[in-house]
Amino acid sequence: MDVTTTTARPNVSGSRTPPKVERTGIVLRPNNSRVVIRPFQPADDHRVERILGRICALSEAQVEAQLEEVMREFRDRHQKIRQYFLERFENVRRLLLTDQPIGEGRRLLIGAYFTQEYALESAALFNPSMIWAPDQSGVPDGSKRFIISLRATGEGHISSITFRSGLVDAAHRIHMDEPTRFVTAPDLVPNTLYDKFLFLRKLVELRIDGPFAEQVIETLGDRFTLEQLEAAIDRALNLSRPRHHELEPLAQGMRTLVRANYEVAFDPDLNVSERIIFPSSPTETNGIEDARFVEFREDDGSTSYYATYTAFDGKVVLPQILETKDFLRFKASTLNGPEVRNKGLAIFPRKVNGLYATLSRQDNENIFLMYSDMLHFWYTKVPIAKPTYAWEFVQLGNCGSPIETDAGWLVLTHGVGAMRKYAMGAFLLDKDDPSRLIGRLEEPLLEPNANEREGYVPNVVYSCGALVHEGVLIIPYAMSDYASTFATVPVDDVIAAMV
Repeated sequence: MDVTTTTARPNVSGSRTPPKVERTGIVLRPNNSRVVIRPFQPADDHRVERILGRICALSEAQVEAQLEEVMREFRDRHQKIRQYFLERFENVRRLLLTDQPIGEGRRLLIGAYFTQEYALESAALFNPSMIWAPDQSGVPDGSKRFIISLRATGEGHISSITFRSGLVDAAHRIHMDEPTRFVTAPDLVPNTLYDKFLFLRKLVELRIDGPFAEQVIETLGDRFTLEQLEAAIDRALNLSRPRHHELEPLAQGMRTLVRANYEVAFDPDLNVSERIIFPSSPTETNGIEDARFVEFREDDGSTSYYATYTAFDGKVVLPQILETKDFLRFKASTLNGPEVRNKGLAIFPRKVNGLYATLSRQDNENIFLMYSDMLHFWYTKVPIAKPTYAWEFVQLGNCGSPIETDAGWLVLTHGVGAMRKYAMGAFLLDKDDPSRLIGRLEEPLLEPNANEREGYVPNVVYSCGALVHEGVLIIPYAMSDYASTFATVPVDDVIAAMV
């Protein structure tokens, strides 16, 4: 965490002069050549069986020739492609019509037929969030290494989380690392353990509780795996066969909930730019959107990295959270409680008065503050900022987690005005009582200029998290939901311009 040493205070004279923001000219554009391999799985098992039958009818020579053609075309585009083909074969093995042993070449070819490439950022690369990298070894004096997460959007408008890295030098210049050509999805961690107490509380919240849920839960230990839950559900359904049709929706709800909580891990040898968090659970089938990362200082002095994000299944928007220590292993969890609604949750970088704190926007218009003694449960909220100036009359929201300064909690905001134009602003919250708004910019800090207003969604600038380096605010931001860039401005200037 980087805490500024500024002593600036909001301007009490009522000055409306906004601080001067410097654009860097760095642009991170979507690249349709960055592709990841994903499962190709026809929905109809009979179709899968027919494809398998055709491959099994090939001679060994035909299999060898076809496999060589596939490998020649795709082996240099992906890492560990043979391993992935063999895993895909195992996924469809159950639909083979015989237990006859199958050679490795044919298994690889079968896997290739049930694999596809996905251009994860072919449409857009936007809504960045920036944090200092866990590893700062070998960095020159006065410089800091960072990781930036971005929302990558590809075919079908499916969004995932991708990463880039770089360095901020002593003169506040930003140097981006060149991404490699490869992109690799993480491995799903087997035998992830689930907490029975938290699981039961979420069932109650979703109104999936009742005699059937109790029958399932009572057979599980305090911590259980997905496989153990599946077995418990099957036992409970078998004991209630006459009511199977009535109970199946409850069973499916329990399965969906547990699959929304999962862990993934990347190979430590992968470059930061090669890591991609792709939708993995039923709640994320249409995308993982707008991750807001924050470096969080735990009570014991250790550091964790949290990111609230929006899971979207095509119908329901569901706020969730990612947790990691090293950007190699990530735990995804549902957020719970009646106030977990809408988009844009942003966690404070430490506890405030002994409690977790977060900014939120449950009503599409105003910014709220929430406290909780548990990171995953949120029950109450208080309003702290409403649309006040013309450039934010439509709605107001945060642009990432609050940044701690000597003057207070600095919050970057986005406001929506006429013609649905997005602009970025800022306000200041009291450090000891963040429900008190003590300073605010009357004019936008950043608006889309002529080079930034054209894109997938025109007239938008938007960020999911900034950093402070030696008194300078570094703002990564998206340009019209298409590409991303950076701007810088002294923190003192921002706070001094507030009223």
